[in-house]
Amino acid sequence: MIFVFLFLSFFKIGLFGFGGGYAMISLIHNELVIRHNWLSSQEFTDIVAVSQMTPGPIGINSATYAGYTSVQHAGFEGYLWGTLGSLTATFALVLPSFILMLIISKFFLQYRKHPMVESVLGMLRPAVVGLLIAAALLLMNAENFGTYEADHFSFVVSVLIFVITFIAVKFYKVSPILMIALMGLVGFVVF
Repeated sequence: MIFVFLFLSFFKIGLFGFGGGYAMISLIHNELVIRHNWLSSQEFTDIVAVSQMTPGPIGINSATYAGYTSVQHAGFEGYLWGTLGSLTATFALVLPSFILMLIISKFFLQYRKHPMVESVLGMLRPAVVGLLIAAALLLMNAENFGTYEADHFSFVVSVLIFVITFIAVKFYKVSPILMIALMGLVGFVVF
């Protein structure tokens, strides 16, 4: 039964995840952590971190890892069950986009300048920004930064790493890949 619910959850995420993988993060969190309790908040944070570092779109990577982990937590032990969970979640996430692109590509070129199409696309843009902000705020939690009360040093170092990385990427146009490597090295040395 977990596979049916996993398929339906990720199909819904794929259908309403406008804005790409980062916009899907809050939807995935809501389905897997809050609604179904398949993952803990810490596990979800780990999945997002690994998904960001591995090649490929973060939404698909997250679905793959989350599908595997969710099935394992549901009591289906073993590599094959986990792989089936990964395939189910990933396929369900991609399927709505595939279907919509087939339909849209047939009509979009013909109607792209139509006022109704332009107004719908204009309304989707703020929703995409909202989903991206929700994903960013979702990841600003105790699992990623720690708490000042629990460990002053770790919290201050985590915030400094965040601020330095943000400034370097945003204002100095440093490669995000380089910053991931550098800050990973800093984290390894400091912690």
